[in-house]
Amino acid sequence: MKVLKEYTIQFIGLKEGEHSFEYNINNTFFQIFEYDEFNEIDVKINLKLIKKSTLLELYFNASGYVNVNCDLTNEPYNQKIKDEFKLVVKFGAEYNDDNEDILIIPHGEYEINIAQYIYELIILAVPAKRVHPGIEDGTLNSDILSKLEELSPKQGTDKKTSEEIDPRWNNLKKLLTDK
Repeated sequence: MKVLKEYTIQFIGLKEGEHSFEYNINNTFFQIFEYDEFNEIDVKINLKLIKKSTLLELYFNASGYVNVNCDLTNEPYNQKIKDEFKLVVKFGAEYNDDNEDILIIPHGEYEINIAQYIYELIILAVPAKRVHPGIEDGTLNSDILSKLEELSPKQGTDKKTSEEIDPRWNNLKKLLTDK
């Protein structure tokens, strides 16, 4: 994967305090990561970077939509995305990203690439089970959905009452009570 230079922030030249960055994410961004589960992407990332003398605080805020296929009907729909993430960047002896909320970079570093964090923020904002909103409110008319309803088991039709049970079973039940 090639390094995404537009997502590299050179913090060494920034003054202490708050700085804002804005990124518009589309299909090209995810093609670089070779991720193709989204039909279309339109997500806006607002990043607030607070530079302090010993660390950096990054506040990611994602909003927009991704067009995905429904898990039940395979119909495409726009899934709204709204999520946020906070990352603290500290300086240490060597690079360490074991903790998901704290990134340690070596002393002397002057830039940070945030592309991986944007990628993970968007991927994790999409629900694991993708259901078309038309299914939930009953407005979706789909051939697949009508076939699923047709083939689903009906409630109450498979239950047999005691009168419908084969009388030969009654003789076997007597064996359980006889001693």
